[in-house]
Amino acid sequence: MLVQTKVQMDKENYEFIKKVYKSLHYRSLSEYVRDAVAVKVREDRKMLREKKRLDAMAMIAKGAYENHFESIEGEDFEAR
Repeated sequence: MLVQTKVQMDKENYEFIKKVYKSLHYRSLSEYVRDAVAVKVREDRKMLREKKRLDAMAMIAKGAYENHFESIEGEDFEAR
């Protein structure tokens, strides 16, 4: 379901879109703008996911790890 909203853009960009949307085989000026917004949102989502991933990795690196095998470290298991 589409939601109607107002979008403000530079006059130069608007004039360009108005000239070329038909030659690029878009049905309407609105379809061109919707596609442009969708591409930008997709890129921003990727960028945000990457930022969250890097932040999570940085948080993991800060934490101290507990050695769960410390009690058996140094034992010779082959001799058992």
